[in-house]
Amino acid sequence: MKQLIYRSQPFGFDNAMLAGILMQARRNNPRDGITGALICRQDLYIQLIEGPEAKIDALYAKIAEDDRHCDVRLALSDTVSERIFPEWEMLDDEMPSLTWTRDEIANGAIEQATPKMLRSVFQKIANNARSREAAR
Repeated sequence: MKQLIYRSQPFGFDNAMLAGILMQARRNNPRDGITGALICRQDLYIQLIEGPEAKIDALYAKIAEDDRHCDVRLALSDTVSERIFPEWEMLDDEMPSLTWTRDEIANGAIEQATPKMLRSVFQKIANNARSREAAR
């Protein structure tokens, strides 16, 4: 199974755009065996997607061409045996300000992060979401 993390800058970001992206992902990803999570702010998209290699490659190619994204950059592409987000077609990070500041992003924090550091951010998001669901 392939796991991919990319970052980009939103173009024309607003809540309606985010809702559209999430709705499209949640509709299409189950069909393609894809799961993942999206960190989305006005200055940043960073997304982890995981699933069959050919489907992940095809999705990333679409994202790279999508005009809602600028400056798409691959941060990680790896083969993994276990998903971080098996329960979610596309989890929306409810607290994106807890990841990186705008200054950290501008100074290359994502590009300088190791694969382990990138995955740990997404693992924390998954753990927080599971805790919130367990509390309900």
